[in-house]
Amino acid sequence: MSVAVSSRMARVRPSATAMLLARAKALQAEGENVVSLAAGEPDFDTPESIKKAARHAIDIGDTKYTALDGTAELKNAIVKKFRRENHLDYAPEQIVVSNGAKQCLFSACLGLLEAGDEAVVPAPYWVSYPDMVRLAGADPVIVSTSLDTGFKMTPEQLDDAMSERTRIVFLNSPCNPTGSAYTRDELVGLGAVIANYPRATVLSDEIYEHIYWASSPCTSFAAACPDLHNRTLTVNGVSKAYAMTGWRIGYVAGPDDSIKAIRTVQSQCTSNAGSISQAAAVEALNGDQTPVRDMCAAYRERHDYVVAELNALDGVECRPGEGTFYAFPRINGVLERLGFESDADFAEMLIDEVRLVTVPGSAFGAPGYLRLSFASSMDELTEALSRLKKAIVA
Repeated sequence: MSVAVSSRMARVRPSATAMLLARAKALQAEGENVVSLAAGEPDFDTPESIKKAARHAIDIGDTKYTALDGTAELKNAIVKKFRRENHLDYAPEQIVVSNGAKQCLFSACLGLLEAGDEAVVPAPYWVSYPDMVRLAGADPVIVSTSLDTGFKMTPEQLDDAMSERTRIVFLNSPCNPTGSAYTRDELVGLGAVIANYPRATVLSDEIYEHIYWASSPCTSFAAACPDLHNRTLTVNGVSKAYAMTGWRIGYVAGPDDSIKAIRTVQSQCTSNAGSISQAAAVEALNGDQTPVRDMCAAYRERHDYVVAELNALDGVECRPGEGTFYAFPRINGVLERLGFESDADFAEMLIDEVRLVTVPGSAFGAPGYLRLSFASSMDELTEALSRLKKAIVA
């Protein structure tokens, strides 16, 4: 007899990226020559100065519980980072350090949402946003964008999606999976709409802030819309910019009441993030930022190569991004020409026929697209695009 699970689980799907990565690893374990562009993980090693800080923490016995919402040293480093890079002022008590930015986002949903509430989620979206909302008992309201609109939600679209039930508006800039980023003026336009809905809190996911190369500065929503500073939760972390995905350090800053709710959720969930990882994150934020700039330069070089190669393929259209390490080409022309019913079927074929792992756009709320990560070496990217071309031409 099987054990019954909660009814809320019927509303939630497993992470598509996690499932595809698991399949890739299984094939590799069987000795298959698999090229995977599915993972959102830097291929660079964590900078040595950060690893040295972690070793020092171990050597001095910094291996105990910390304050559940982060060490004073790390929270002070985050305060300085926000002030230095984002022109935002927060007190240490307005910050929670978590086991990755994902936990910050999930805790915010649990802390702010309840049955009957709504959360606006622009699509394409990071795969977990809608299911976080559903797990909190609320309803995601999806706002669709496309390559033709730069993958950006307009103020008019946002206003149409908002209601008295809106409690959270998700923003992700630069965006996973599209690489698009809002300009300051575009954020101001969205903020003017949100200002008319006093129950709404902006959940601004800025984890790709430093993987960015557009000519205009990368702008935090709270900096662009200072009148909404007290209705904005700014989420960031060290995973992407510092190649520290396994260290699991994210953080969120915002108004007192919201942060208190997030802190309470975390107190009954995981308590503090790892003490050694927190010590490493202090060095990441306070130390030499040259490795961050060097990695970003490498990502841009790969971006330029991948986008050009994709646009040279028959039936593929790819918008250049402003940041992140993802390309998000539209493949409707390929699907129609080869007779595929969906992007998911096409992605399955790529795995089966040419051992290339990608993520279908439907996982991000955007059918007819494909996400390719270029957080891989140029050799791997060259081989991956060769396999993609072979599959399309065949």
